[in-house]
Amino acid sequence: MVTDHSSADAILAAAARVLTTEAQALHLLADHIPADFPAVTRLILATKGRVIVCGIGKSGHIGRKISATLASTGTPSFFVHASEASHGDLGMITPDDICVLISNSGETQELGDVLAHTRRFSIPLVAISSREGSTLMQAADYRLLLPPAPEACPMGMAPTTSTTLALALGDALAVALMEQRNFQPDQFRTFHPGGKLGAQLSTVAQLMHKADALPLVDFDTPMEEALLEMTSKGFGTTGVVQDGKLAGVVSDGDLRRNMARLMGSTAGQVATLNPVSVPPSLLAAQALALMNSRKITTLFVVENGAPVGILHLHDLLRAGVA
Repeated sequence: MVTDHSSADAILAAAARVLTTEAQALHLLADHIPADFPAVTRLILATKGRVIVCGIGKSGHIGRKISATLASTGTPSFFVHASEASHGDLGMITPDDICVLISNSGETQELGDVLAHTRRFSIPLVAISSREGSTLMQAADYRLLLPPAPEACPMGMAPTTSTTLALALGDALAVALMEQRNFQPDQFRTFHPGGKLGAQLSTVAQLMHKADALPLVDFDTPMEEALLEMTSKGFGTTGVVQDGKLAGVVSDGDLRRNMARLMGSTAGQVATLNPVSVPPSLLAAQALALMNSRKITTLFVVENGAPVGILHLHDLLRAGVA
C-alpha cells in the first residue's frame, strides 16, 4: 500500500530537508577545501593546453557544467565522455592538456581508459572524489577530496549531495582562476572558447558602426541627397539630424509610404520622427530583443541625443549574439 505523502506540508518538508542537507555539506566543504586546490589552480594557470573534464552518469553531467564554466571564464576546456573516450576520443587529449576525472566512488570502471592514457603520456591528472583511498585518487597527481556528507536521497543512494559538492568545487575553481587572471566581464567575448557567453555580454558600443560609416543627413536635406546617403552607406536607412540631435530615421518603409511626393520632399518630411534608439552601454542581447519586438533590422545608437553609431542585425548575428 502506498502511503499518501502528497500534502503541501509533506512536500515542503521534503524540499527543506534536501536543501538543508546539501547546504550543510557545502558549509563542510568550505571548511575543508582540498589541500591540493591551490596547486590545481596554479597548474591550470600555467598549462599550455586545455582542461579536459571527464566523467559518466551524474558525474558526467556535473563535468559538462564545470567544463562549460571554465571555458566561458577564460580557461579553454571541453568535456570528454568516458565511454566515447574508449572509442577514439582519447585522441582529443594531448600531452599539453590537464585531465580532471570525476567519480564519487573513485572506482568508476569507464574512466579506466582515460586514466591509463594520462599515465602513459604523462598528462597531469586531477581527481575529484569522496574516497581518499580509491583507485582514482591513488593514481592522480592532484587530489580534490570531497568531505564525507550524506546524500539527500532518503535511501542514501541517488547522487544528490555528492554532485552538489562536485559542482560547487568546480565553480570555486573557475572563480579562483578568474580572480588570478583578473578576468573582466568584457573578456567573455574574446576569450576562447567562451565566445557565446561573451557575445551575450557584448555591449552595443563594441559592435556598432561609427564615424564615417554612419548614414546621416540634416533635417532639411532634399530626399534626392538622402537617397544617395542611404545607398552609399549600405544600411537601407539614414538618420535625420536636427541641431546635432537624432530627430528621425528614413527607412525603406518611409520611402514606400511617401512615394507619391518623395522627390519634392525633405528628409525631415519623410522621416519617422522620434525613432527607437539605444545607448552605447546597452547589452547587445538587449538590442537584439528590441529589434525582434519592433520588427526592425537597424538601430541608431545615441548619446545625449546625438547619433554616435548604428547597429545592424547582421552585426549581432556575426558576433554570435543570436
